Amino acid sequence: MLQSNRAVGIVGYGAYIPRYRLPAREIVRVWEGGVGGVPVQEKSVPGLDEDSITISIEAARNAMRRAKIDPTDLRAVWVGSESHPYAVKPSSTIVAEAVGASPYIQGGDWEFACKAGTEAMQAGLGFVGSGMADYVLAIGADTAQGRPGDALEYTAAAGGAAFVIGPAEESVAVVEASLSYVTDTPDFWRRQGASYPSHGQRFTGEPAYFGHILGAAEKLLEEMGRTTADYQFAVFHQPNVKFPQRVAAMLGFQKEQYEVGLLSGVIGNTYSGASLVGLSAVLDVAQPGDRIFVASFGSGAGSDAFSLQVTERLPERQGLAPSTQAYIRRRKEIDYALYSRYRGKLLLA
Repeated sequence: MLQSNRAVGIVGYGAYIPRYRLPAREIVRVWEGGVGGVPVQEKSVPGLDEDSITISIEAARNAMRRAKIDPTDLRAVWVGSESHPYAVKPSSTIVAEAVGASPYIQGGDWEFACKAGTEAMQAGLGFVGSGMADYVLAIGADTAQGRPGDALEYTAAAGGAAFVIGPAEESVAVVEASLSYVTDTPDFWRRQGASYPSHGQRFTGEPAYFGHILGAAEKLLEEMGRTTADYQFAVFHQPNVKFPQRVAAMLGFQKEQYEVGLLSGVIGNTYSGASLVGLSAVLDVAQPGDRIFVASFGSGAGSDAFSLQVTERLPERQGLAPSTQAYIRRRKEIDYALYSRYRGKLLLA
């Protein structure tokens, strides 16, 4: 179990989800002739002028509004993503400049498949907890891609969330403890230069997703002496709708605990932002004293689990930036042809 010497927490938070939506029925229409079920209702799709950096900037600005600190007080900006726009050029420097935090700042890009965002967040807890800094901006954002017709295409979506990590006495939610669980389980991968990721079919479930989230979650609960009944909310990585519901049941969480943060049915899997966007949605409605359990998952494979408790500062910060649900409601439906254009699936030269 990881705990810093200095009590730390989330000072500000924010999310961003692109407005375009591709209904899952459109993918079925194109690839299955309209026959068959769908794993989600629809997914978010970035516009031609959106990528992981622009998503990070929007989420970061929302987090900074709620944190109510000067951007120059930040000492690190870390962006976790598996879809950084540049192979060689950091995303973090662009985000830091856009929010007004540069130049006297540490910048870095993080990558651990779908848990790159919580990886950056966990590092931020250590950075602030050690006393090296008072504030760190940790972000998880992605514009995920799935091979046309592949199962991943139904859920590979876009979105992100940002969190300002700072001293507990200024936080809207204190991070009580965290714990990570990783193994070399190659369930999902994309080699350098490959346009689309590959996955191990059913192998991605039991030994990967479930094995690692259960490993991290059960150990953290055990070491803290807690049970699932001690939490009002729970958030899990959501590659689809079924996986987080199943792992929640396996751990003993009830529907009313996880349903607020379960967003994959309407925006798809935002990869590095998935569990963090869910956490943002929970913080939009949580009340002082509530406890929140979060467990991310990243293929390759690993899980970061967190236990948080909401403070009396949260209610006054909730309305300072658009809510996660506001971004979900702000939608424009597109068809598969426009989606193919926006996501570069049609090569015109």
